[in-house]
Amino acid sequence: MKGTVALNNISIVLQQPRYPENIGAAARAIRNMGLGKLIVVDPENYDPHKVRKLATHFAEDIVSGIEIYDDLNKALSPYNYIIGSTARMGKQRQAVCRPSEMAQKLISVAGKNHAAILFGPEDRGLSNDDIRFCHALVNIPTAEFSSLNLAQAVMIICYEIFLAQKGEGVELSPRLANRYELEGMYGQMKDILIKISFLNPENPDYWMNNFRRFFNRLPLRAKEVSIIRGICRQISWYGEKKFNDGLKKRC
Repeated sequence: MKGTVALNNISIVLQQPRYPENIGAAARAIRNMGLGKLIVVDPENYDPHKVRKLATHFAEDIVSGIEIYDDLNKALSPYNYIIGSTARMGKQRQAVCRPSEMAQKLISVAGKNHAAILFGPEDRGLSNDDIRFCHALVNIPTAEFSSLNLAQAVMIICYEIFLAQKGEGVELSPRLANRYELEGMYGQMKDILIKISFLNPENPDYWMNNFRRFFNRLPLRAKEVSIIRGICRQISWYGEKKFNDGLKKRC
């Protein structure tokens, strides 16, 4: 179904930023390109004066609306679709797109969903634990030196989204499960898969990452998450019933 692009449904999330000046410059980029809001998670040094100095009075509304969290999972829980920005590639970072591709996907999702672009700390970027929350990853191509300033990276991504939304006839994605719903499903899946000995209890998260990547490629709607959780509950009930039946027979 075609509909209206909603840039205010797209947020920028900064995970553990080190410099308040980068937070301010990111706020200015968001304001320049008309995106929604800025989320800051566990900042190393949050100085409102330095943030406002780089944001300028033009982006005061974005700065005033900054939401600060101490936990990434909590910060991302309302979002239905999350893209992580990464300079590093590797085994855990395979679903990587270019900024223009990312932008086209986001404007389609943002019509009926809340979307976020996640950026990591200036000195090390997103960790493997961080990217497990992401449906996809975006990489900004560079020459030999791949590390961009955080605020520069935010501006490039915001600019691509701004350009993409100016096209006509955007096909909107349906309402997707948010991060809170997905994390509940993953936790329930992990418990039941350990119980039936499908996952190694010594390192279950390693194998659960395969399920995360699989479902992120779909991605899941809220009703589909409910179906999977219902299946997990039924498996748990059936396993406990058979176990109790066996105990009764022994008696």
